[in-house]
Amino acid sequence: MAPCTGVVFKTIAGREAAVRLPAFSLSHMSPLFILLFICTYFIVLLGTAWATSRGADNASFFVGGRQSNWMVVAFGMIGASLSGITFISIPGWVASSEFAYMQMVFGYVAGYIVIAYVLMPVYYKLNVTSIYTYLERRFGKWSYKTGALFFLLSRVTGASIRLLLVASVLQYCMFDAWGVPFEATVMVSIMLIWLYTYRGGIKTIIWTDTLQTFFMLLSLAVTIWLLNERLDDGRDLAASVRDSGYARVFFFDDFMKSNHFIKQFIGGMFIAIGMTGLDQDMMQKNLSCRNIREAQWNMMSFTGILVVVNLFFLSLGALLYTFAGANGISVPVVDGSARTDLLFAEIALNSDLGLAVGILFLLGLIAAAYSSADSALTSLTTSFSVDFLDLEKKPEAQREVIRKRTHIWMSGVLFVVILLLHYTMTRNAIGMLIYYAGFTYGPLIGLFFFGLLTRKPLRDHLAPVVCIVAPLLTALLQSPGHSWFGNYQWGPELILVNALLTFTGLWTISGKRVK
Repeated sequence: MAPCTGVVFKTIAGREAAVRLPAFSLSHMSPLFILLFICTYFIVLLGTAWATSRGADNASFFVGGRQSNWMVVAFGMIGASLSGITFISIPGWVASSEFAYMQMVFGYVAGYIVIAYVLMPVYYKLNVTSIYTYLERRFGKWSYKTGALFFLLSRVTGASIRLLLVASVLQYCMFDAWGVPFEATVMVSIMLIWLYTYRGGIKTIIWTDTLQTFFMLLSLAVTIWLLNERLDDGRDLAASVRDSGYARVFFFDDFMKSNHFIKQFIGGMFIAIGMTGLDQDMMQKNLSCRNIREAQWNMMSFTGILVVVNLFFLSLGALLYTFAGANGISVPVVDGSARTDLLFAEIALNSDLGLAVGILFLLGLIAAAYSSADSALTSLTTSFSVDFLDLEKKPEAQREVIRKRTHIWMSGVLFVVILLLHYTMTRNAIGMLIYYAGFTYGPLIGLFFFGLLTRKPLRDHLAPVVCIVAPLLTALLQSPGHSWFGNYQWGPELILVNALLTFTGLWTISGKRVK
């Protein structure tokens, strides 16, 4: 990527123009100041990690000793759920999709209700560390390993996209100017996450996520206020957003398009079930609560806050595009592609909004990125240790060694996948995340709900075959090379199609109903 200087931009209206902005220095914030700012931030995180990891053991690392305060967990889960993608990709998505994303958010609400009152009681009743052990008890070893493998694939992909986005922004706007290789930026980012999670695990993350969520929401609120003030047109925030031309929420006019309400709502519901309810990362925090009642309070509180926060991130996007249009700022083009993910960075760091916006952007970006990446690394370590290395069956003396080695190996896996995506990914990050989720979480939904909704046993050894074939059929259905459905545009409902194909396939390999 090129540094923030002398690059070609694509205007919001679609016209191309060569625009030369000042070389990155924020004019009022030197690179050294930025580096010291980032170092100070991580010193705070490391101090929090040290304070929360004293006396930590494997139980603390995996489920926090099941003594976490549900209010702290709920607040911290906001940051883990939103990540850097929400912070910079969703505002950048507003120009092409307006507020259509809220249709998915409403679907999330329905999904979270299913999680709180259908899935979580099962997890607490079984007293599991890894939620995928449910599949072993219900079906057998092959189903269990298949579910855990699809989680690893899903979470590695999702965490890598999130970290890639943030590393790309930092590289684009700062480290390229210093000649730092992108690989070094990614490696240092992962090493920092490893440092403050390797001892305390989920016990530490619950508190660091709470701190980082606070920083992210503070950055969001103050940036919105400063942008609205700078527009200086006498309107309040609601009027500014409403009159921006980007605030349409509901789309019912054309079912063939991917933004239709039914597609977005249903897709959002099943994405929430998959990416939260069947995801070890998110459920690991819920399982750290004292009991099922507190875990459900946590889940529903988290749901209400998430709706409001997403609405404010979309509002931020509307203000960013309004400000950009008024000041002749355009969407950056990198390697020939318009990168709406970088618009927030461009305005915060290269416009004349002032020092406060630049600092708040960096604070919110780092907080959003690492509040999701740290929990992802811990959940990957948990799942691989418990589900594939049979950690709970090992002698006590070996468990901590296995867990720490796995933590290192998972850090290396993230590093490799981030680099692979860096050289292949061209889409907007939030669009790519939703697209991949449709393929990787669909089999998980099919497996779990076949177990919950039927009493049929499976020919367990055939479960992996079904869970591989279903995503392949889903890919074939939405392949642009085939006109199976005319002008129909696939959206987030792909995850439901994948889940239904998995469910149907499992039915065909099932036996007689268990009495």
